Amino acid sequence: MRRLLATIGAVLLVTSMAACGSDSSDSGSSAAPKETTITVFAAASLKGTFTEIGKQFEAANEGVTVKFNFAGSSDLVAQIQQGAPADVFASADTKNMDKATADQLVEGTPANVARNTLEIATPPDNPADVDELSDLGDSKVKVVLCAPEVPCGSAAKSVEDVSGVDIKPVSEEQSVTDVLNKVINGEADAGLVYVTDVKAAGDKVKGVEFPESSKVVNTYPIAALTGSKSPEVAKNFAAYVTGAKGQAVLAAAGFAKP
Repeated sequence: MRRLLATIGAVLLVTSMAACGSDSSDSGSSAAPKETTITVFAAASLKGTFTEIGKQFEAANEGVTVKFNFAGSSDLVAQIQQGAPADVFASADTKNMDKATADQLVEGTPANVARNTLEIATPPDNPADVDELSDLGDSKVKVVLCAPEVPCGSAAKSVEDVSGVDIKPVSEEQSVTDVLNKVINGEADAGLVYVTDVKAAGDKVKGVEFPESSKVVNTYPIAALTGSKSPEVAKNFAAYVTGAKGQAVLAAAGFAKP
């Protein structure tokens, strides 16, 4: 009987100690969140919106840091193909995302997050009096475009094809940001950029809309990458961009729904 009572007492003691040790509310301690950093490769035209979305995502996910690499989509996919460490890819067109998918670098199926169209940007005083797309075909007007392999350059070529306007650019840039900066700095009379870029630039440029732009629409896809070391966080970020909060940020910047 004494042996049985001793055994019962020992069990009760261990159970009591375990219960005390598991009550984190008394001690005020809790498991610290795991520190995780993901790198998002995103098209240059997404810089403003994705920077904001990244801050929101970090605030909603304690311990997570989002780093970005913004550049032309063709440059980004080339870097990913060459083994650059990245967790998420957001392209300004489906063509470059298709390249990553074909090389089995994309996890699952890319999701479309936004659409964008082109607009003419000129310096605020519009020195060349650009009023419509056909004005860009005048050899006296210094026009800057994105290079053909870049999504905004491919879109510009399509606009030329549907309109019949032959544009002879003074330079071709590797990102839409570079085109916009040349216009802002007075190095060009006009440039073809996205509607969202004109809006983001504010009074630094004047936007000139043209009806032909509606015939050429760029769709932006996003996907987590197979090389990600934090695949779940990468998928969650992509889902956040396609979710209500991410879409709200994109819509406020002038992007159209996918």
